[in-house]
Amino acid sequence: MTWDINCDMGEAFSLYKMGDDEGIMPFITVANVACGFHAADPMVMRQTVAMAKRFGVKVGAHPSLPDREGFGRREMKMRPEEITNTVIYQVGALKGFLDAEGLALNHIKPHGSLYGMAAKDAAVAAAIADAAAVFGVPLYGMSGTQHEAVYPARGLPFVGEFYADLDYGPDGFLVITREHAAVDPQDAARRVLRALHEGKVTALDGHDVPVRAQSVCVHSDTPGSLAVAKAVFEALQPAKAAD
Repeated sequence: MTWDINCDMGEAFSLYKMGDDEGIMPFITVANVACGFHAADPMVMRQTVAMAKRFGVKVGAHPSLPDREGFGRREMKMRPEEITNTVIYQVGALKGFLDAEGLALNHIKPHGSLYGMAAKDAAVAAAIADAAAVFGVPLYGMSGTQHEAVYPARGLPFVGEFYADLDYGPDGFLVITREHAAVDPQDAARRVLRALHEGKVTALDGHDVPVRAQSVCVHSDTPGSLAVAKAVFEALQPAKAAD
């Protein structure tokens, strides 16, 4: 495997299900588990951690702005210390379940609008980094943004991501919408391989923008997500990824 494959997981709540986590687990290496502020609850978090353990998948925290109604995809104005404490609170909750299952916390990856805000605002990125420093784990983010500028400067390992199933704008930033549109699995796989070999992706305006990454992200709530994850996984097997 040339890159790891990460996926946002555990985004159900009570009886409301989101994504085919169990179907996707065999095709990823890292799970970003929701921590209760945009999705998940204590039962879902424990079940998702246990499932990841069963499949040998590493687990990181996927904290959000406190926006369950908007699925964490609406921006909010918060003071830096509020952001730091919001992230510590959520990661601490997940770490309790990881401890219960005998697993280590692998990383932190902010969710939705918190991720997008940190990409553009150094103060938001620094607030997240202050929370991650408490746990001493890497942060996942986008290369060429404040993620990459701020996280290492605060002494934290940074893991750059490429998104197989989201659009990129002409500025190289992700286009984050309330709901993910369907993508063709083979198109997603081709995008990943082009990003891997050429360091480029075609933006919405038709122009290529540069990308650098060590991990590829797929989403469990994208329509047809299982087929997308499987296609990306198969494309990244060493024999194919080397082509």
